Amino acid sequence: MSDEKALKSVEHEIAGEKAGAIARSGRKLRVALDNLRRFDERVGSHTRLADPVARAKLVEAAADAFWSYVVQREVMGLVDSEYIRREYGVPHEVWRRGSPR
Repeated sequence: MSDEKALKSVEHEIAGEKAGAIARSGRKLRVALDNLRRFDERVGSHTRLADPVARAKLVEAAADAFWSYVVQREVMGLVDSEYIRREYGVPHEVWRRGSPR
C-alpha cells in the first residue's frame, strides 16, 4: 500500500470515529431530554408525585449531555449551538445549566 493510500485510509477511519462520537453524544442528549420530558409528563398527568430532587437530577443529566454534545460538535467545527437547542427542543433551564462549571 502506498503512503498516500495508507494516509487516506487512516483519515477515513478517523472521520468515521468522529462521526460515531458525535452520534453517540447526540443519542445521549436525546435520551436525557426524553427522560426529563417523561418525568414532567407523568407529574403533569398525576401518575407520579412531584419530586424536586429527582427532577433536578434529570435536569442536571440533560444539561451535562447538552454541554457534551455542544463541545463535541464544536470540536468538529460545528459551532451553532442554537441549532441544537431548536433541533432537540432543549428546555431553557437545561440550556442555562449546560455550560462549563
